[in-house]
Amino acid sequence: MTDSNDIGALRAKAASGAPDDLHRLAAGLVADLQMEEAHAIHVKAAAAGHVGSLIELGRMRMYGVGTDTDLPGAIEALERAEAAGQPVAGYFLALIGLGNKALPRDEKVAARLLAAVQAGHPPALRAAAIHFGRKPNLQDQALAVQLLDHAAGRGDAIAAQLLAERLRRGEGVTANPEAASQLKARLRESGFTDLPEIIAVPAAPRHLVPPSSLVLEEVLDPPPSTVLATDPGIAQIDGLLSVDECRLLVASAQPMLRASQVHSPDGREVGRESLRTSSDASFDPLTEDFALRLVQLRMAAAAGAELVDAEQLIVLRYEPGQEYRPHRDYLPPDAIERDGPQAGNRRRTICAYLNTPAEGGATEFPERDLRVEPQAGRAVVFDNLDADGRPQPASLHAGLPVVRGEKWLATLWLRERAYRAF
Repeated sequence: MTDSNDIGALRAKAASGAPDDLHRLAAGLVADLQMEEAHAIHVKAAAAGHVGSLIELGRMRMYGVGTDTDLPGAIEALERAEAAGQPVAGYFLALIGLGNKALPRDEKVAARLLAAVQAGHPPALRAAAIHFGRKPNLQDQALAVQLLDHAAGRGDAIAAQLLAERLRRGEGVTANPEAASQLKARLRESGFTDLPEIIAVPAAPRHLVPPSSLVLEEVLDPPPSTVLATDPGIAQIDGLLSVDECRLLVASAQPMLRASQVHSPDGREVGRESLRTSSDASFDPLTEDFALRLVQLRMAAAAGAELVDAEQLIVLRYEPGQEYRPHRDYLPPDAIERDGPQAGNRRRTICAYLNTPAEGGATEFPERDLRVEPQAGRAVVFDNLDADGRPQPASLHAGLPVVRGEKWLATLWLRERAYRAF
């Protein structure tokens, strides 16, 4: 919270109407959690052409902070800032474009991301690093490390966590355990927990592109799936996520982990002891950066859906003895009515394993006598509804108890129609 005297001083300076002073006042109001007034002050500064306020105005309208959600207004403000030479504004436009709804997912998305990378915007550097890190070419692997190093040097803690693991294991760079240890020690001092051991090899890309090419269309071309059952449809996809993508999801989730709360089919919260005994983190759209959205887009594409069809990403951690007892993912009518009736029911689920547990933790489909063993980077996709859109009881599934180690899992529930605004 900002001291009231500081806010008073900022108000006095902003009385002149100078755009810079208005912007500073709005920033102070945001720090003081006075979001509605901050939005109003950013409107004034943006009207005077202040590019920083144009970007903040765009972000507030994207997420409905201090005002109603207004995507056309957000896009208009961000496009004005981009036209004034601000690549960070283009980064947010690219983030919107990934959804292929409010803006098209076209060549501008990669161009805007590249401009933000060239400007040294840390989230863009990390997203590009993870993109190149999926490719087998040694030049791309080296570029991934360079970009992670650049992002870490600009204060991106998640990039630093990913960099430390690559340095420790010699991925894309000569192994340097001492440098990795020193980096991990600094991260621990700042409150960041060490990542679990994660080793994942992504499937080879179906189409080769020249090294150092930022071609995001590759995200929409997942590896082939192996059909395990047809009624309901159940499929396994090996190598869907890369090691960096797995580590990204774990690192992003760790600070937000809470004891899981699960709801029964009638929508009542039944508590962690009855169904799921894990910890989990739910990603609010406000916390999603480009890299996180890109991973979710890949997961959605692998499940034959669009990113905007997905509910919020859930990342779960299961420790020894923890499990998810048999359950179904489709929603009862009253739950649909409460939460996104326009989107319909949960048509499909995709779960991606983020590490390989020492023992246990398989996903079981008891009515099909089927188990999928957890392996880092592997995903399992299954239908919750039948071909006519009716709940499919045979979609009953469970996360078996972890025996040794821990299991990390990312889940996207995909609706029948668009659930997200972008």
